[in-house]
Amino acid sequence: MVCVRSRSEPWELAMEESSEPLLDAKSGVTNQLIDFQWKLGMAVSSDSCRSLKYPYVAVMLKVADQSGQVKNKSFEMTIPQFQNFYRQFKEIAAVIETV
Repeated sequence: MVCVRSRSEPWELAMEESSEPLLDAKSGVTNQLIDFQWKLGMAVSSDSCRSLKYPYVAVMLKVADQSGQVKNKSFEMTIPQFQNFYRQFKEIAAVIETV
């Protein structure tokens, strides 16, 4: 049996759940990151696969909207997804250093 996971990036899916945009061209950022937590885990089985044995990174975010209401968002990433996520943040950091 082969287990298949979604190809969409999980952090994109987690943020899409909000009906409000992350950025507003007129007023700037509409959501603010309050907290970022992560943990490394190992999936050993699921209801459809008896032997998964793959590592993953679980991310938990607290995001406040303009009114101050805090919502929790969470998602899991495979190691390749996490490596892509990390690479993107390194690129952001490099751009910020030039500003």
